[in-house]
Amino acid sequence: MAGELVGTKLTKIFGGGARALDGVSFRTAPGRVLALLGPSGCGKTTLLRIVAGLESATSGSLTLDGLPLDRVPPAARDVGFVFQSYALYPHLTVTRNLSLALEVRRVARDEIARRVGETAELLGLTPLLSRHPAELSGGQQQRVALGRALIRQPRLYLMDEPLSNLDALLREEMRTELKGLFRRLSATVLYVTHDQAEAMSLADEVLVLKEGRICQSAPPEELYRRPSNLFVATFVGSPRMTVWRGRGEGLEFVSEGVRLPLPEALAGGSDLAAGIRPEDVEVLEGPPSSGLGGEIELAEPLGDRTLLTIRIGGLRLRALTRATARAGSVGVRIPPESVHWFSAATGARLGA
Repeated sequence: MAGELVGTKLTKIFGGGARALDGVSFRTAPGRVLALLGPSGCGKTTLLRIVAGLESATSGSLTLDGLPLDRVPPAARDVGFVFQSYALYPHLTVTRNLSLALEVRRVARDEIARRVGETAELLGLTPLLSRHPAELSGGQQQRVALGRALIRQPRLYLMDEPLSNLDALLREEMRTELKGLFRRLSATVLYVTHDQAEAMSLADEVLVLKEGRICQSAPPEELYRRPSNLFVATFVGSPRMTVWRGRGEGLEFVSEGVRLPLPEALAGGSDLAAGIRPEDVEVLEGPPSSGLGGEIELAEPLGDRTLLTIRIGGLRLRALTRATARAGSVGVRIPPESVHWFSAATGARLGA
């Protein structure tokens, strides 16, 4: 049965005073996927290891289905852990890699055989059961690592960047398989990744960490549409958001010769940052008759669209467009309702 994991004000300070986590609180709803997203060193793997019992928090509390986990040893926590490195036993067959955890728990042989068969069928491993890890591809090894966690039928699954060792094509295929698997199992999952595409596609909610602190926790669509600060705004979304820093003059934002209309609520505000997603920019081929105009500095073909870097005044703007122009002068339209406004001083979101 899927479990509810709750962390309250978790702090982790390593020897020497390095603070890996700083008052982190979160909740994984039963049967849902919570992704921990952030750059290297933000504390996401430390948090996962605390949940697994491989590290202890300096302060704060952790419960699973309302029961404290703080003093529960790792083997008794009823969690399945999928490591980044797969951590398979090289001398054991796929069958034994899957069954070993059940053998240690002295599960009946017929029950072990049933679970191995079901898990292998679920993950497409049935033809591979007699092979050893060295005889498997990276994707097959990853399935075995997943199977080893699934076969225990834990209340909670912990996944530490499980797809990071796969090539781009395999990673995309496994992402699709994982999403379907999570839905079929109604599994509660804590999923660590630095890959925003993984987090946005797999998770029901994403917790964005920076330097051991939570920047925002929200469903993927909300993170994209209403990032709470500049860090989240530039970390989530690909290609990356353009940020212009400037000041308010009446009902206009002014920065290095470029002017944008300001919402009335922000009129006259100083130290502003305007965030513009490349996919929201409209490119008008040829010099503009009105509005913003600039010169194309760089064109990067991306299949059906092209990512343009356009110099406008003293600023650069990235635009993801189907326009065919790849050099010369172009007009640009930035819909006022698509601009994200932030305080340049604090990075906090301003307005709706």
